Amino acid sequence: MKKIFNSYVSLFILISASFLALFSLTANASDESTGWLVNPMHPPLEVRLMLTGQKDLEAKTVEGFLEVKLDTDWKTYWRSPGEGGIAPKVNWELSNNLDTVDWQWPMPKRYEFLGVETLGYKEHVIFPMTFHIDDMNKPVFLSGKLTMSSCTSICVLTDYELVLDFTPANLPLSTNAMHVFNQGMSQVPKTSQAVSLDMISWNQAKKELTVVATNTAGWNKPDVFIDGQSQNVKDTSFLAPKIAINDNQMIATMSASSWFGDPELLNEEMAVTISDENMAVELSATATNQIVPMAANTSLLKIIGIALLGGLILNIMPCVLPVLGMKLSSVISAEGLQKRQIRTQFLASAAGILTSFWLIAGFLVILKISGQALGWGIQFQNPYFIGAMILITGLFAANMLGLFEIRLSSNANTWLATRGDNSHTGHFVQGMFATLLATPCSAPFLGTAVAFALGANYITLFAIFTALAIGMAAPWLLIALFPRLAQMMPKPGKWMDKVKTLFGLMMLATSIWLLSLMTSFLSTGLVWLIGLSLIALLLWRLGNVKGRKPVIFTLAFLIFGSAGGMLLGSVTADHWATPLPADHAWVPLQTDEIAHAVSQGKTVFVDVTADWCITCKANKIGVLLQEPVYSTLGADNMLLMRGDWTKPSDYVTGFLQSYGRFGVPFNIVYGPGAPLGIQLPVILNSDDVLNAIRVASGSSNVVVSAQANNG
Repeated sequence: MKKIFNSYVSLFILISASFLALFSLTANASDESTGWLVNPMHPPLEVRLMLTGQKDLEAKTVEGFLEVKLDTDWKTYWRSPGEGGIAPKVNWELSNNLDTVDWQWPMPKRYEFLGVETLGYKEHVIFPMTFHIDDMNKPVFLSGKLTMSSCTSICVLTDYELVLDFTPANLPLSTNAMHVFNQGMSQVPKTSQAVSLDMISWNQAKKELTVVATNTAGWNKPDVFIDGQSQNVKDTSFLAPKIAINDNQMIATMSASSWFGDPELLNEEMAVTISDENMAVELSATATNQIVPMAANTSLLKIIGIALLGGLILNIMPCVLPVLGMKLSSVISAEGLQKRQIRTQFLASAAGILTSFWLIAGFLVILKISGQALGWGIQFQNPYFIGAMILITGLFAANMLGLFEIRLSSNANTWLATRGDNSHTGHFVQGMFATLLATPCSAPFLGTAVAFALGANYITLFAIFTALAIGMAAPWLLIALFPRLAQMMPKPGKWMDKVKTLFGLMMLATSIWLLSLMTSFLSTGLVWLIGLSLIALLLWRLGNVKGRKPVIFTLAFLIFGSAGGMLLGSVTADHWATPLPADHAWVPLQTDEIAHAVSQGKTVFVDVTADWCITCKANKIGVLLQEPVYSTLGADNMLLMRGDWTKPSDYVTGFLQSYGRFGVPFNIVYGPGAPLGIQLPVILNSDDVLNAIRVASGSSNVVVSAQANNG
């Protein structure tokens, strides 16, 4: 009996000890938590602060979490709440032996109510926290005032007092708390070796932010959230992005707005949080105005096709016509040549075009690496380039007029005499020269191809410029493929000298046009002096070589050609006797004024142009100064802005690139009906301009009133 009694006593003592240990553990666990707190003024929300017992004595940190429960349909907010709401925060100022607190934020979800988009959480959320302690061996007194906003159709701001007292070194581990903590951490975005942030690009004109990211594992249904520490970023709301995916690359574009005016996000550091199926990552980068690649779903093969077509169209642009005249002369002169000779000459011209495009591509790569402005035709912003082109076109003109009689060595004299004639070198130079003269012209499809090239990698850039070259060289390649086409031209004779002289005068006119561009860099008087001196030298040389009659003919061509050009520039296309009206009063391009004018109900027409852009001149004379467009632009509700790209301008370049354009002309219309703008085609026509103004103004009366004014 005694043994049985002792066994019962031992069992009783063991059970009692177990209960005491359990009670002690429970007591300690309760000391590590505030318990669930409810504000009687707002019962739908409960919060508690709990420590896990995990600690790092060397780092002086203690792990814990803030857990929040919300009734159905109630939500609270992420650290960046979106267009409405207030992010939760805790004021720890009354705490002792506490340095800082790191707050971890789980991946939020998007919620929309009455057109307002917010970011946050519903039902249940766990915010992991890391407490940085001053002295791990001394007691810590946590005293935090939690302010939390929760909303349904109404919003309530509620305060909670979070109080805990503990000694970090003596904290016991809590299995339950660690489980909840790990649940919260599993929802917190992290870095990933599979995901890289390629760029963040801010478009000031469109008020759009574009994020380009790559996931080696591929994308499914990603979403992107933006926030940051600077005040500019905190004051900005980012709407749900428009996402394009191609293979492993994602391009997410989102509109940005602020209650404090237009956002200014260039060079701001931003956190990019990306969610996808079973994945949440957070990366950071600085916003730049770097060129964004074209929509990810645009295939390279499609762009190559566009580039081929754009290069082909360049051949009929007015910039290239003088060189085509030279080439036509070569074709006619091909009479009697063997097919092999014709083929090699035209292949040499095509090689010149290809080489010139490669040189332009290499030049753009250098500018891209150095962070300089990029664009089609920007070399015409350089007076040294224009000067070189004046010299080259002058030499070509003199050659075609038969003025080359420089006494050099036999080989050198033969080379100079045949430049632009029948030598392979001359044909190669013709091809290069045709490309250089084509650059001040913008053609349909050309801008799309160039924009894609400048936003792509260097290999793709060269591939697209190669396609442009092949497109432009297509007529040359066609004759090289079928030499019989050249032999079908009229037979050469004395008339060839007159045709060659005409082409020489056309090239001379090109030289004079190029010289006129120098007025943007030199005084007008000096340009006139240089021009008259060169013409006098040309006429003197022409008189010595060919006599008086060619001098009189050339002088008459220059005088009547100039007069005819001025006449063409001052009359309409439909009514030759009607002078063109004076141009409207344009104000310099100011993007900040566009939104202000639109908010006042005005329609803004923006024209980005350059003196060296021939397509721009054609648009102006053929459309903008013609009725009914002219009267429409002069309406009281219209604001006309002009961006001048004749000289280098970072401001105008940035405006062009914000719309993915890298050359002029560029025209866009803003208004109450189109606050983000309606882009017009490269070559304007009246219907497109009037329709864009009508849509942008939000009124159908614009065209009617313009026609009435015309009548």
